Amino acid sequence: MKILVVEDNPRILSFIKRGMTEAGFIVDTCEDGDEGYDRACAEPYDVIVLDIMLPGRDGLSILHQLRERRNTVPVILLTARTSMNERVEGLNLGADDYISKPFYMEELLARIHAIARRSSGERLSLIKTHDLAVNLITREVHVGSEKVMLTVREFSLLELLMRSPGRILTRSQILEHVWGYQFAPQTNVVDVYIKRLRTKVDPTARFIKSVRGVGYRFAKEEED
Repeated sequence: MKILVVEDNPRILSFIKRGMTEAGFIVDTCEDGDEGYDRACAEPYDVIVLDIMLPGRDGLSILHQLRERRNTVPVILLTARTSMNERVEGLNLGADDYISKPFYMEELLARIHAIARRSSGERLSLIKTHDLAVNLITREVHVGSEKVMLTVREFSLLELLMRSPGRILTRSQILEHVWGYQFAPQTNVVDVYIKRLRTKVDPTARFIKSVRGVGYRFAKEEED
C-alpha cells in the first residue's frame, strides 16, 4: 500500500515512516499542511495518516477540503488532544478512524489494514497479470497455483512495479520508494533484488523488463 503521512513532529514522523517501511508500505511524508493537501490531491494513496495540528492547513481543514472535492481516500487522524468534540468533528467530516498520541506502531498498522480491507474489498486488493497474482492485504503472492514466499523488500519491489505497468522506474526512484533512503550511487542493491524477484516469480523475464542505463519497468499485459 502507498501511504501519505502528514505530521509536523520530526521524531514522530521518523518513527512512523520507519515502522511502515519495515511493514512493507510505500511511504511519502511531509511536515506541512499545505504540502500535505497538495500531495493528497495530486497523487493516489491507499491511506492518509493525518495529524490534526499542523503548520499551514490544519488536519481537519485538509480533511474537509478533500471530501468537498469528492476525494474518498481513507484518512486516519492523529491527535494529541483528548477532546471528544474534536474527534467527533473529524469523524463527521469524513475521517475513517483516529488514533491518540502516544500510540503503538502495531496499533496504527492494524488500523491501516482494517481500513484498507473495508475500503478496497477483495477485488481491489488484488493485482493480477496472467498467472501472477498479488494480494495487497494478505501479502500473498501466487504464480499459477503455487504460493511464492517473498521477503518484505521483495514484496514491496514487486508491488511498486506492478502498480505502474509500462512506467519506467529509475534505480533512484526504486530505492526511495522501497528502501526509503538513498544508497551510494554505485550501489547495486536494486539489481540484486530484481534478480532475486525474477528467480521467484518471473524466471523468463516476461514481466520485469530491464531498461538499459535507466532502470526497470513492468510489462503491460498486451506485451506478453
